[in-house]
Amino acid sequence: MEAPLSLADIRINYSLKELTLDAVSKDPFKQFETWMQEALTAKADEPTAMTLSTASPQGRPTARVVLLKALEKEGFVFYTNYESRKGQQLLENPYAALTFFWPVLERQVRVEGTVERLPAEKSEAYFHSRPRGSQIGAWSSPQSQPIEDRFFLENLEKEYSAKFKDMEVIPRPEHWGGYLVRPERIEFWQGRQNRLHDRLLFEQESNGTWHINRLAP
Repeated sequence: MEAPLSLADIRINYSLKELTLDAVSKDPFKQFETWMQEALTAKADEPTAMTLSTASPQGRPTARVVLLKALEKEGFVFYTNYESRKGQQLLENPYAALTFFWPVLERQVRVEGTVERLPAEKSEAYFHSRPRGSQIGAWSSPQSQPIEDRFFLENLEKEYSAKFKDMEVIPRPEHWGGYLVRPERIEFWQGRQNRLHDRLLFEQESNGTWHINRLAP
């Protein structure tokens, strides 16, 4: 019988940086931009990857990794299939949480807020900026639905490739587009020694300003 996985003693003692109230921007979007740029400079793996957490109306959560595609003055943008499980949950319960984790910098960012679909013209513009293969892929996948096998997807891809072969511009599927997460809370986390991590929480007030609190780790 194989020995069980030994996980209890796996840990890293974080010591790279600190996070202080004096050093952060009072605007959480600017602070996020700074950290994202530092993640890019550090060549973090998939720096725009974020865990998107959604929940059913009954409060049952699900999570998956998607990619941040834009940071706008209103919030965080990602794109997906509207008919997917996350799309259905966001239709019924338009709230979400995002988590970014950059191990190379010993940092994470947590975002919580409301979610809304982007205007069609923004989804159109992004869709047509994607590689042609990705555009065909958006047509070919009935996302989150059970399928017989891999060949089912490959056959759909062949069918849509043939359908759009002579078309310079592939139309965007109505079931595919973008979402905007409007943050109400943004937390910046910096790993520190002995698990006494730095946590700074920005919470938006009713007048649109941001209040900052330090949280215990």
